[in-house]
Amino acid sequence: MITLLTGTKGSGKTKKLLALIDDAYKASQGHVICVEQKDALRYDVKPSVRLVSADHYAVSGFDAFYGLLAGLCAGDHDITDILVDATLRIGSRDYEELADFLTKVNALSADADVKFTFTVSTETENIPERVLAFCELK
Repeated sequence: MITLLTGTKGSGKTKKLLALIDDAYKASQGHVICVEQKDALRYDVKPSVRLVSADHYAVSGFDAFYGLLAGLCAGDHDITDILVDATLRIGSRDYEELADFLTKVNALSADADVKFTFTVSTETENIPERVLAFCELK
């Protein structure tokens, strides 16, 4: 399952994401991971939630981003939730590439039984229609 938090910069996506991280942590019987571009959330996320900085691992572009997510799932079968802030800054602002990436993540989600949540700094109408078939918008 994939959830997208969309909206322009400053619309409160990160605050919503932090609330979802807390909810996931409380409900999880496994591990919760938060992926972000830099280390901006390190003081906002509970220490028991694993915080991963994409920049720390030189992740840039959707192919590398998918590799990071797949590697996390492959390395820890107890992950229940992966929540991501700044999706377009890690991947790119190409919405068709975003759609291809989310299609692959959707298959990974089903395969690994992991729930994914992504913040996407754009209006919902910019998201390709094919993504809306399998993503929930919040």
